[in-house]
Amino acid sequence: MSKIIALANQKGGVGKTTSSINLAASLAVLEFKTLLVDADPQANSTSGIGFDPRNIKNSIYECIINQIDPREAIQKTETPNLDLLPAHIDLVGAEIEMINLTDREYKMKAVLNSIREDYDFIIIDCSPSLGLITINALTAADSVIIPVQCEYFALEGLGKLLNTIKIVQSRLNPKLEIEGILLTMYDVRLRLSNQVVEEVRSHFEDMVFDTIIQRNTRLSEAPSFGISVIMHDATSKGAINYLNLAREILRKNGLVREEATTNTAIV
Repeated sequence: MSKIIALANQKGGVGKTTSSINLAASLAVLEFKTLLVDADPQANSTSGIGFDPRNIKNSIYECIINQIDPREAIQKTETPNLDLLPAHIDLVGAEIEMINLTDREYKMKAVLNSIREDYDFIIIDCSPSLGLITINALTAADSVIIPVQCEYFALEGLGKLLNTIKIVQSRLNPKLEIEGILLTMYDVRLRLSNQVVEEVRSHFEDMVFDTIIQRNTRLSEAPSFGISVIMHDATSKGAINYLNLAREILRKNGLVREEATTNTAIV
């Protein structure tokens, strides 16, 4: 079985790209073949995992607009079991080019369906908007993770995103599920962080992951080296948090492997 998970939130700065990179790397480290799809024109997942978007010849854009085989665009990363389908700035124009296309909401689904059996997990980093590319990602996905930062405006815009997900479920992708709400940027020293955790858990209950992503220096440093936090410092809180998130997702999906659990010695 393979599973496609989109990480989406139209609010910027919630840790979406950080979570996409490090969840994908964590699943890969736990010996699940994983593809990270950068569906954001800013291409932060592409640069954050070690590639210069300016040097990318083929990307998700060429796959969607020019129908090139995604295998021609996929890059192998330094992390074993982790591949990248990169993005570059041309993706900005994709939404305009797709407006008059037939089945425009299903273009990414067609791309990913052609390779989904090559991977155990496909993780999509969506752009901070609810535009056509994000709709494509939600239509292609089996489930969605919603990162929410532990800060004052945590729930701002969340209702709009949930409404968009309901529309996608009713019109485009009835099988789409909410994998969970992920609390990010948690600072145990701040009363506000704890209040946000309580508020989100009281509103959404079982939809919220048990794992909380804490603020961590190593987590912030890793993208500047073009690697995941696990490759940067496997003993850091950030690495442990994302490995725990990966394990939680594996348990939820009944995919815990004996060999995977033995690899947790790295943390």
